[in-house]
Amino acid sequence: MPRALTLPTFTVRARILADILVITTVGMTFAGISAYFVQRDRVIEGIDQELLAAVESARAVLATAPAAASIDEAAEGAAGAPTEPGGDGADTSAGAPEPPVYDSATEALRAIMTFVIPGRHESSIALVDGAPRWAPPVEQSFSLADDPALLERAWQEALGGTVVLGTANSTALDDVRAVRYVVAPVEIADSPELGAYVTAIDVQREVDQVGGAFVTYAWLSALTIVLIGLVGWFVSGRLLSPLRELRLAAERITDRDTSERIPVRSRDDLGALTTTVNAMLDRLDGALTAQRQLLDDVRHELKTPITIVRGHLELLDAGRPDEVRAVRDLALDELDRMADLVSDIDDLARNERGMLVTEPTDVADLTAAVFGKVQAIGDHEWVLDGAVDAVASVSPSRITQAWLQLADNAAKCSPAGSTIRIGASGYQGAVEFWVADEGPGIPEESRERIFERFGRADTGRGVAGSGLGLPIVAAIARAHGGHVSLQTSPAGSRFGIVVPVAPQAPAPPPAADPAPADRTNQEVR
Repeated sequence: MPRALTLPTFTVRARILADILVITTVGMTFAGISAYFVQRDRVIEGIDQELLAAVESARAVLATAPAAASIDEAAEGAAGAPTEPGGDGADTSAGAPEPPVYDSATEALRAIMTFVIPGRHESSIALVDGAPRWAPPVEQSFSLADDPALLERAWQEALGGTVVLGTANSTALDDVRAVRYVVAPVEIADSPELGAYVTAIDVQREVDQVGGAFVTYAWLSALTIVLIGLVGWFVSGRLLSPLRELRLAAERITDRDTSERIPVRSRDDLGALTTTVNAMLDRLDGALTAQRQLLDDVRHELKTPITIVRGHLELLDAGRPDEVRAVRDLALDELDRMADLVSDIDDLARNERGMLVTEPTDVADLTAAVFGKVQAIGDHEWVLDGAVDAVASVSPSRITQAWLQLADNAAKCSPAGSTIRIGASGYQGAVEFWVADEGPGIPEESRERIFERFGRADTGRGVAGSGLGLPIVAAIARAHGGHVSLQTSPAGSRFGIVVPVAPQAPAPPPAADPAPADRTNQEVR
């Protein structure tokens, strides 16, 4: 059978860092490429400005001579804007205001070549009647004289009488590359010669400078990304340390040891997560502890009836019908007790999980209904001692169950014929369903234990029960968001189920209680 393909796993730390680096790389790459093209366009635009500045310098050279010559001032216009090859231009000699002193275009171009020095990656040449005549008296990066095709093209454009900007692939360079050039016709009045001033700039060399700058940018960007990765690795590790502690704590927690907790080291989202997980661990710890306690208690409680039934069955003489019937009755009684115990355990579990549905309930009607049911419990005088006109959001069946449980406890722990009072009282934001008896009260040391599973109070009356009655009552009260109240003394006990009500519910003062204020119900059934 082929083995399943196991994909590599990556930590959250590595994934976050990878996402940051990818986003940073993409962003820096996009910014670099965008800046490169913007700067490249600016360089090309600067080349055109530089070429036009050379034409202006040539015009300035002629303007400072004793007499002036025309260099296509009319065609250049007010803004000095040239035309591309094939464009319409004006006559260059139209605006010469003064008679020339240069005898020919040759003399004018010689003056221009002498004083207008080409810059780096730039070359100039003077054409007279289409042939190269003058070159600048300096070393140039390339020579336009080595590119006859470009000079022929420039001369044809100069015949149009306008300043022309153009782009061409020049063979004057080491390898054929693009150059940006300008052609300015030069014409002297009364001279048959026609000249042209041509200057060109190696575009690729200028653009390469931009590219070199962005190569440096690329190296710096790569170094920056590496530094971001290193810093991000340590920073993300520190920020995600609560998650690692959470994982390690989860690995250490077992069903036998749930005491592990995670220290809260920050007040951010991870700190809130740690607090929530610690609260969850507290609930799990409480649930597991309660489960273990319940199992221990159930095992202890079931051990006695099982031992009794087993012992009687082992000693049973099948030949004696009376003994068989007695053992049968005893076994049935013990089985009924175990069934009641299991039912109580189920009720307790349901109420502790809050499995109830509440509805608006009239407290006075509920009090009257419960009072009618308690009349059949025991040989006692039942007295309805107060009710409250209020509406509470409760589960009527569960409140009735808990209230009857308190009444049953009161009947079991009170002398025969004694008075047991039942009623409901309203307070600010709460309603109390209570039962008060005249029993012997609950000892001080038993007042907390009676609300524990299988806890019993020693009242000296020999009352038997599963020990789950009051825990069920307490669970029902907690499920309603309330609690069980207890007031007890040797003269009697008073148990109450206190549940909250909506703020708009009526809240009359507590009903007068003829019995001592510390009266309340007692022991579990």
